[in-house]
Amino acid sequence: MSLRVLHVLDHSIPLHSGYTFRTLSILREQRRLGWQTFHLTSPKQTTSSAAEETVDGWHFHRTVAPPGASALPGLGEVVLMKQTQSRLLEVAQKVQPQVIHVHSPVLNAIPALRVGKQLGIPVVYEVRAFWEDAAVDHGTTTEGSLRYLLTRRLETYALRKARHVFTICEGLRSDIVARGIPATKVTVIPNAVDIESFAAGGTPDEALKARLGLGNAAVVGFIGSYYAYEGLDLLLAALPQLLAARPEVRVLLVGGGPQESALKAQAAALGVADKVVFTGRVPHAEVQRYYDLVDVLAYPRHSMRLTELVTPLKPLEAMAQGRVLVASDVGGHRELICHGETGFLFKAGDPQALAKALLNTLNCRHDWAQMRANGRQFVEVERNWCSSVSRYAAAYASVLDLPSKLALLGAAPP
Repeated sequence: MSLRVLHVLDHSIPLHSGYTFRTLSILREQRRLGWQTFHLTSPKQTTSSAAEETVDGWHFHRTVAPPGASALPGLGEVVLMKQTQSRLLEVAQKVQPQVIHVHSPVLNAIPALRVGKQLGIPVVYEVRAFWEDAAVDHGTTTEGSLRYLLTRRLETYALRKARHVFTICEGLRSDIVARGIPATKVTVIPNAVDIESFAAGGTPDEALKARLGLGNAAVVGFIGSYYAYEGLDLLLAALPQLLAARPEVRVLLVGGGPQESALKAQAAALGVADKVVFTGRVPHAEVQRYYDLVDVLAYPRHSMRLTELVTPLKPLEAMAQGRVLVASDVGGHRELICHGETGFLFKAGDPQALAKALLNTLNCRHDWAQMRANGRQFVEVERNWCSSVSRYAAAYASVLDLPSKLALLGAAPP
């Protein structure tokens, strides 16, 4: 049969984020299984004022918010949910899905559950992170605040009402089950990579390297968004100790985000501003050239609920490219990285431990070839999107009361 799935998303391409890249991978693999996918984004998709938009061959229904609609004091989230619900009802009546697959945050889940109930369509809910924990990192609330507790209660309500729950890792699954959700109702769809999209790291572009002042440097790099939880402040704090032992070390930071100004100020205060290269954001098509300049990738995430529970995509993408990486020992990293085999872990929050781990890695180049091979094998065997996405079939079959998931696997494309 050709399953019809309506995905409800926070945002999508042309915005670039781990969220949008995971979404595209899921949609691509579901299409390969012969399923029809439809896509609706929330009012937080700010790239278009059109009701529908096609981007890179993918068609999206948009929720276009009226001007000033979310500016009502204290009612922003309520307004967002009402807008999403109204638009979702309209789209669902048009495309007639068999399943509504809503993706976090919970601001999407509540409208989807209401529309699903109204139209008699089963709703499954995919949790990529908890909204309340993300809000703590962004500074819009604090853990244990009234807003935090109310949001957590709303999240638990959505988890209970959904016909099935998907999540991205075992850390989040354990938290969901601890809220009283039956373990049989929760399926992990692990973050993964499209192996065919990644090749072993290439040769550095010497002209680019020289332009950035990295000619003879040992380069420690990070490529991504500068959020507080990424721990880039820790990387800068470790740099003086690194330089004392290896004066040729340079830090390459590619990207941008809320912490950029603070990081530049920190580098200046530490007296290492000339040892840190901030490139700003670069076009997605150019990112590979910057990866090729890096000797060791650093993922120094701070320990907090968000990072302890959630597995990131970046270390998997690094392994798929055969990169050498050092990461903090938060739960999300421990679920992905085997210390000494596919990467090196250090004690989260400790700049001295980070400096030591980076020095040990830079001084042990003879181990890099095996580590690169181990990382590539791990993603090829255990973390590929084909394997991950096939896990949806059993849950979809269950909510549709089909006798077997085989009815949904390997169907001919529509």
